[in-house]
Amino acid sequence: MASLFSGRVLIRNNSDQDELDTEAELSRRLENRLLLLFFGAGSCPECQAFAPILRDFFVRLTDEFYVLRAAQLALVYVSQDPTEEQQDLFLRDMPKKWLFLPFEDDLRRDLGRQFSVERLPAVVVLKPSGDVLTLDAADEIRRLGPACFANWQEAAEVLDRSFLQPEDLDDPAPRSLTEPLRRCKYRVDPAARGARGRGRGQEGEAEGEAAGLF
Repeated sequence: MASLFSGRVLIRNNSDQDELDTEAELSRRLENRLLLLFFGAGSCPECQAFAPILRDFFVRLTDEFYVLRAAQLALVYVSQDPTEEQQDLFLRDMPKKWLFLPFEDDLRRDLGRQFSVERLPAVVVLKPSGDVLTLDAADEIRRLGPACFANWQEAAEVLDRSFLQPEDLDDPAPRSLTEPLRRCKYRVDPAARGARGRGRGQEGEAEGEAAGLF
């Protein structure tokens, strides 16, 4: 995923506007995450209306005030603003965890062509591999809100670390009664996936193999 921005700089939308300008920093922020590329502009009325929806969507998945652990989700604002002042004004009330490209970086335009963005706002969802999961999730985010993240996560086979047990405990108690069910649903196990394609006579063996992973 970080390869999409290889040799580029991403900036955090915090007060210091910290720059991520090394491969290590980019990898730490982007690897094993679903990446949202948000194409928008402050001068676009539809973008102005959509921005609070996307902000709430992102915050409810990544702010630990709402969730036990932040979801493996990153967002890069790909500005289509005509001026840097408009870009800065648009980002002023957006989450600090958002990233954006410097205004002078031509990649802002190149990404729009690469992902065939024809209207604003647009939200391209990328798998950790860099493959496209959906070319425009704006309508889905409007309809489903944070609930659509679980669908993307499962489709992209992202391992959700929030369902993993702490490594330093031998027999930790589950955080809730539903945690084991959620872990079974979202944890990626290629062996178990292959076992489902076998005959019914091998179901018990497949279940035993899957159980041994937890």
